[in-house]
Amino acid sequence: MTDTDTPLDIYLVALPGHETALASEAKSLGFGPATVQPGGVTIQGDWSEVWRANLQLRGVGKVLVRLGSFRAMHLAQLDKRAHKFPWAQTLRPDIPLKVDVVCKRSRIYHAKAATQRIETALKDSLGVEISAEATLVLKARIEDDLCTFSLDTSGEPLHKRGHKEAIGKAPLRETMAALFLQQMGYDGTQTVVDPMCGSGTICIEAAEIAMGLAPGRSRSFAFEHFASFDAGAWDKMRSQAPTPNGPLPQFFASDRDAGAVKMAGENAARAGVGDLIAIIRQGVSELQRPDTKPGIVLVNPPYGARIGNRKLLFSVYGALGKTLLERFSRWRVGIITSDEGLAKASALPFKPTEAPVSHGGLRVTLFQTDPLP
Repeated sequence: MTDTDTPLDIYLVALPGHETALASEAKSLGFGPATVQPGGVTIQGDWSEVWRANLQLRGVGKVLVRLGSFRAMHLAQLDKRAHKFPWAQTLRPDIPLKVDVVCKRSRIYHAKAATQRIETALKDSLGVEISAEATLVLKARIEDDLCTFSLDTSGEPLHKRGHKEAIGKAPLRETMAALFLQQMGYDGTQTVVDPMCGSGTICIEAAEIAMGLAPGRSRSFAFEHFASFDAGAWDKMRSQAPTPNGPLPQFFASDRDAGAVKMAGENAARAGVGDLIAIIRQGVSELQRPDTKPGIVLVNPPYGARIGNRKLLFSVYGALGKTLLERFSRWRVGIITSDEGLAKASALPFKPTEAPVSHGGLRVTLFQTDPLP
């Protein structure tokens, strides 16, 4: 069951392959010991840490909270114990709820029957409305005869920061961009260049990090509808002034597509970082080195899997690599792609790669270099 004095188990959902990077980010922001698991990271804390994880973590997809668990060997036992569960500690009777049940290796194997028992218990003991369209989701996992209840505290996925209206055909998620920047060693002080910027995600994330802006500052969260929510404490947390990471660096985004350039500019303005990012229309061969200290070039080119003809992309990657090798001495380069052959076509001196990140059916890898000669 639950204990109000016991720290909550908080599960930070990550894209497979980015668990360690997310744990590193959580540690850097002062969250407690992080345990890396397949698909995410577990930390512990109180409700204020749940709010802070949603507000401040850039690489997390969702924040789940474990409410409690009990043994259930059969449906009658599940029914009885679900009726006794202290739902009112967390849930409100006036907020509709969706119940999502998964059964694995348990004597209770019929998820639909289990769902009906839990929904009935919620209606009987709390008086809550059950709705398949509800934005608030209770997750029940029955595994090895142990029923564990968790709540999705985020609502919409956290890569939806709340200020990007315009996106391209195959946009890079903000959460991915943030963790790839972290893996490149970006700390908010280096110049960042993205010569194939699309909707501007990489430079927008980099500029927000430099300014100390919380990624969740412009959106709402599911936890605001919990019985455990303290609106005054939340307003105080969210209204804390951002702390820049030092003198603000410059950011340079470009794309050969006029629509992308317009889109990136509008998104940057909505995010409040438009003044920091120079966004122009040009092809990769026209890219010039900025008059700054050597920094980071991070680019997410088309992979040919969803957009573009793969054969034609070899020349694009080749032109990008040639331009960077000729003009970006001492800069570090990262190319995000699902296609190792295309990455190699750039002829850039890549270091050994880390684990690929699973995203939308693709396995995406960050290919990065040491400072170029």
